[in-house]
Amino acid sequence: MHGVFVDANESLAVIFERLEKSGDPKVRINRNPDITPDQYPKLLDGAAIAIVDHTALPTEVAKKCTGLKHVVFLGTGARSYMNPEELDELGIAVHLIKGYGDTAVAECAIALMWEAARGIARMDREMRAGNWLREDAMQLTGKTLGLIGFGGIAAEVARIASGSGMRVIAWNRSPKKHPKVEFVDLDELLTESDVVSIHLLLNDETRGLVSRACIEAMKPGMILVNTARGAIVDEAAMIDALKSGQIRHAGLDVFNVEPLPADHPLTKLPNVTLSAHSAFRTPEASENLIGAAWAHCRRIAKGSK
Repeated sequence: MHGVFVDANESLAVIFERLEKSGDPKVRINRNPDITPDQYPKLLDGAAIAIVDHTALPTEVAKKCTGLKHVVFLGTGARSYMNPEELDELGIAVHLIKGYGDTAVAECAIALMWEAARGIARMDREMRAGNWLREDAMQLTGKTLGLIGFGGIAAEVARIASGSGMRVIAWNRSPKKHPKVEFVDLDELLTESDVVSIHLLLNDETRGLVSRACIEAMKPGMILVNTARGAIVDEAAMIDALKSGQIRHAGLDVFNVEPLPADHPLTKLPNVTLSAHSAFRTPEASENLIGAAWAHCRRIAKGSK
């Protein structure tokens, strides 16, 4: 049994090579992160395992990948790139990696929250253009942070925010308990929170969950942070709320279309801070990620014997 890392950037490729052990299944690394889905059949060339960072794998393309039995997806958001149920019907199992970047993503969410509160990125842009922009910021100490969804990342966000003097409340689809976090229903979270940060997986139940009605129910002048998946939020409603001031500022690491087109409406709004789906990209998280990918490959190879 052998595999192919189909879309490795150089930093992940180097870690992948370094973590290889004697006796590991043979995995060829394609050092090109910008492949297109139609390249899968040729790249895999009969391989049983595909390690995928971010390249979409449509079901129709997967049907052409003779020999493919396992997809090791580098993260938890595989549904943004493929349909696991349809692949399963083809005999292709999709393996996810959880928890590898909880701290990295949480720190990014906190950074976006603080930037949204202070407006530093906008001041930087204006000063480079020769404008001395000064506006009142939002002081976050004593404010309420509402977490929509509560897993490992949200727990890390809660830890950091609590330590900075914020009240933390959360809503989760299943009951949870966590120190220094008050769990409330979604309606209460929307009306009570000065900052709302989203921490849900994308699936049929969460797609569009933060709807226009939800956004209209939020506290006027609040901050919205999304490091989860863009499709969880009604994008058109969010843009309208940013224009009206219902949302003071949005800090976004994820989008409906990625890469975000240069002419996208979000790029034209001054009260949005954009980052390129990079919340999880730290050396520590990458090390955890690739270590877990190798663990999947070893387990798969062992089970195939």
